[in-house]
Parts: sequence; C-alpha cells; structure tokens
Amino acid sequence: MSMTFAQQVVTIALCVLGTMGTRFLPFLVFSGKRPTPRYVQYLGKALPAAIFGMLVVYCLRNVDFLSGSRGLSELLAIAATAGLHLWKRQMLLSIAGGTVLYMLLVQTVF
Repeated sequence: MSMTFAQQVVTIALCVLGTMGTRFLPFLVFSGKRPTPRYVQYLGKALPAAIFGMLVVYCLRNVDFLSGSRGLSELLAIAATAGLHLWKRQMLLSIAGGTVLYMLLVQTVF
C-alpha cells in the first residue's frame, strides 16, 4: 500500500521538523549567556564512549566465538578499530577502517 502525495509531504515535513528541532533545541536551551550545566558537560564527555561500547556489545551479541573460525573476523576488525583509534584518534577513520576490514574478511577469507 503506497502513500498518497499528501501523506508523503506530511511525512517529509515531520521528519524535517524533528531533525531541525533536535539540531536547534540545544542552542535555544543552552544559550551563550549562561554557563552549560555540569551534568550536561559530563554527559558530553561520557556518552560517546558509552554509546560506542553499547554498539560493540550489540554487534557481537550473536557471534559464537567457540564455533569454527566464527568470531575471528570480528576480533580482527575490533583490534584494527582500536589500533587505528589509538594511533590517529579519529573516530570516523577508526570505525570506517574496522568496518572495511571486517567486510573484506567476511567476503574473502572467512
């Protein structure tokens, strides 16, 4: 069942409003006139690592490390991701490098 043109327009408008709202709301709530609360500063420092850790756990939840070579691709990609991050300290590079290595290992070797 496809959406009508009006439904498509409303859907796109709501997506735009939701995206713009999440982008502009912090600037409206935390203006430059007053200091950012300490708990928001703490969340800004703690959440990236916590979310990255949760992503690793989510990605490895169905990997059976005790069955054949399963898990070896994942472990090598994780090691590459960690190594790239420790070396360059650029999250996008480390995530992309680990992902590319994993895809190559899964498609060619394991």
